[in-house]
Amino acid sequence: MSDLTLILLSAGSSTRFNNPVKKQWLRIQHKPLWQFVADNFQQSGLFSHIIIVSPQDDIAFMKNYADYDFVQGGDSRQESLKNALHHVKSEYVLVSDIARACIPEEFLQRILAKKGNADCIVPTLHVTDTIVYENTTIDRQKVKRVQTPQLSRTLILKKSLQTSTEFTDESSAIVTYGGTREFVEGDEAASKITFMQDLNKLSCLKEPSPDILSGNGFDVHAFDEKEEMFLGGVKIEANYGFKAHSDGDVALHSLIDALLGAAGLGDIGMLFPDNDEAYKGIDSKELLKIVVAKIYNYGFEIINVDITIAAQKPRIENYKDQMRQTIATILQIDRARVNVKATTTEKLGFIGRAEGVGVIANANLKYFNWKIIR
Repeated sequence: MSDLTLILLSAGSSTRFNNPVKKQWLRIQHKPLWQFVADNFQQSGLFSHIIIVSPQDDIAFMKNYADYDFVQGGDSRQESLKNALHHVKSEYVLVSDIARACIPEEFLQRILAKKGNADCIVPTLHVTDTIVYENTTIDRQKVKRVQTPQLSRTLILKKSLQTSTEFTDESSAIVTYGGTREFVEGDEAASKITFMQDLNKLSCLKEPSPDILSGNGFDVHAFDEKEEMFLGGVKIEANYGFKAHSDGDVALHSLIDALLGAAGLGDIGMLFPDNDEAYKGIDSKELLKIVVAKIYNYGFEIINVDITIAAQKPRIENYKDQMRQTIATILQIDRARVNVKATTTEKLGFIGRAEGVGVIANANLKYFNWKIIR
């Protein structure tokens, strides 16, 4: 059994990436980037344990993709690493960043071949440009560009991080603690994805699959004469509304379920439980905005949606265009890609008896194509 654990750090907010998609959720064919990186490491057979550090909100969704151990990240890279180290039992630990997506096998082997030589094995690259520090040109031969992954003795690394000082890599913490480090030749192929344009520099990344992902939603609500009527994000002139925990907008609820279904994100009840007081009386447009943000954060784009409202009353002919525009704005797509239809049930059933409204919605998504730098 290997005495080596792998920690992959994937809890960053991608603030410098300048895109609604969090970079760990960019698709490499069908796989999100974090899974693509983790699977490549796993295939090496070198690790007894693989830990992925992620934002808490992402973990449930990540578990749909793979069976790695997921640990909640902290407010900084260092806090995230400390959280993961609580779960490490092996003598050695290799720490890498999901943003270093293309780790050549020979590069990894160079690092591991030095195991035991020092408390931390650190890959570095030489600097070839002139370096100026505070208006003084310094000797570039004395400057190194530090990369990950870095191989550390687990116990020393744990001890070195028991400080309020923030370090940007493991070796800096270990050396400050009094440990030793040894440098090994790095690899330009292991460049870090920081900005959008960095993606096209990495030849190991295949473009996202062109597949279309479809989902449907269905919801019903009974009328309540004590409430106001909101449907499709629009206030309807009527002397009744819907009986519901939120504002009862059955059209938006159905649409939310369709979007969540296409993305594999569960259903509206999982995200917004009807026993949570935070959502009592809430405007359903706000719920839709939260879902749309998740859709884009997780690497999807919305292609189109189609909504069918089944109602004996109210009459909505005069509201459909407003509904389409309201929904399109929230979904960040053209109004032409939002369709709203109305029908009755020929006075059959509870809808036909004018006791409530039922809605079916369909949504189509695709993966964000990062190959097209915008």
